Amino acid sequence: MAGLLSNLRNTVIVSFVLALVIVVGYFMHYGSGDAIFWQAVFRWLHTLFGIMWIGLLYYFNFVQIPTMPKIPAELKPGVSKFIAPEALFWFRWAALFTWVMGVIIAIDRGYLVQAFTLGALEGFQNPRDSFIGLGMWLATIMFINVWAFIWPAQKIALGLVDADADAKAANARKAMLFSRINTLLSIPMLVTMTMTQTIFG
Repeated sequence: MAGLLSNLRNTVIVSFVLALVIVVGYFMHYGSGDAIFWQAVFRWLHTLFGIMWIGLLYYFNFVQIPTMPKIPAELKPGVSKFIAPEALFWFRWAALFTWVMGVIIAIDRGYLVQAFTLGALEGFQNPRDSFIGLGMWLATIMFINVWAFIWPAQKIALGLVDADADAKAANARKAMLFSRINTLLSIPMLVTMTMTQTIFG
């Protein structure tokens, strides 16, 4: 068991195998591979990727950014050259897959257009569309921030792209501010995602 757990790749593979066995169990119990079954699968994936995305967002904002000024200068490259680039890899791809799975769920459930228009096309008659649409827009803004602002700025700040010290400092601040915007938006976004499903189904 220690051999399995000491290797992250093997641990994740076994975890996915166990998860897929459970998914098959749901399929066998439910007895159909219809739209509802696939909604459940996509919701699981949406949640899985979302936990990784928001977890890393909170790691950056609650741990790495506040701790960096306290780290001795000779130790900072350990974070900026090794930990941060790896964390940003998982962060940006988790953001993409979270957003994609959310869009797939909305398409599968038939409310993509209604949600992205916040229910305006129906005269705001269905509060579910307005609430889930608000959450989808917040998540979309956060997703765009990751790929259009945070990641490009971090590449410069971390020295993955050649730049002078002033450009690195400016981009570090830019990445931090957009990361803080995402932190600000994440809590109301999670309210809409969790409460809409519970209250409106």
